[in-house]
Amino acid sequence: MHIRLAIHPILLLFILLSTDLFNFSHASDFVKEHRWKEQVADYVMNGESVFLNTGTYEFLSIYMDAYEQPAKGSIIILHSRGLHPNWPVLIYPLRTTLPEKGWNTLTIQLPVLNSEATFYNYLKILSEAHPRIDAAIHFLKQKGEDNIVLLAHGCGVHMAFDWLHQHQGAGINAYIGIGMSSVDRGQPMLKPFALEDIKIPVLDIYGEYDYYSVQVNGPRRLARIKQA
Repeated sequence: MHIRLAIHPILLLFILLSTDLFNFSHASDFVKEHRWKEQVADYVMNGESVFLNTGTYEFLSIYMDAYEQPAKGSIIILHSRGLHPNWPVLIYPLRTTLPEKGWNTLTIQLPVLNSEATFYNYLKILSEAHPRIDAAIHFLKQKGEDNIVLLAHGCGVHMAFDWLHQHQGAGINAYIGIGMSSVDRGQPMLKPFALEDIKIPVLDIYGEYDYYSVQVNGPRRLARIKQA
């Protein structure tokens, strides 16, 4: 006996969109990122907006030369969760003050999700940052730079370390993490940073009043750094 079921097209679409086959929750929010780009790119006062390409996607970055040349090197700056490369808190001061100390800076736009996204949501898109970091390194190499430091803050640390773990730091000379181990309440890290595997110099920076997860894991991170 053959049974046929008639399914309304709208119901069928709902079913398909509810399955993992059509689950787009793992992709970053390009609409939000484009909105950031439109709001930021034309209003950069210190440095210049540059658009880097991963081969499949163009993204906003901000480059600023050191005040005195030749520079000591170049620092790639990764912002925290859901922000942009000219964010007024921490990121702008870093990217504009480091040139006063002799460093070129390149701050790149990382993948973002909607405002309600959590730490665990961002874990699903960490790898989307890899080609952007690669593009930033390539940009600096094309300018003749051979002393490159990767600096990351907050959620940017998780993206940076995912890249470091996959690439073993190829193309950079040192890594700086600010606020490493930051997470959301009730969403602990699934595994610690394998800092013992990173064979380049690592600087771990965190504040006296930083998040609890950042502070409590400080001694553990130091122990792993010393094992490298």
